[in-house]
Amino acid sequence: MPKMKSNRGAAKRFTLTGTGKVRRAKQNRRHILTKKSPGRKRRLRKTAYLTPADASRITRLIKV
Repeated sequence: MPKMKSNRGAAKRFTLTGTGKVRRAKQNRRHILTKKSPGRKRRLRKTAYLTPADASRITRLIKV
């Protein structure tokens, strides 16, 4: 039987931390940045973590 493949789209968007949390980038920082305040753009740089309910679904996609 062949190896299972991880979902590549999910693997590019999410990373697992050492403790098992799922890390993601924040939205709204791709384009139209001129009208967004510097503080807002600075906050959007930081990574966010998924809630445990969503994290269980995503770990199934990226861990194989």
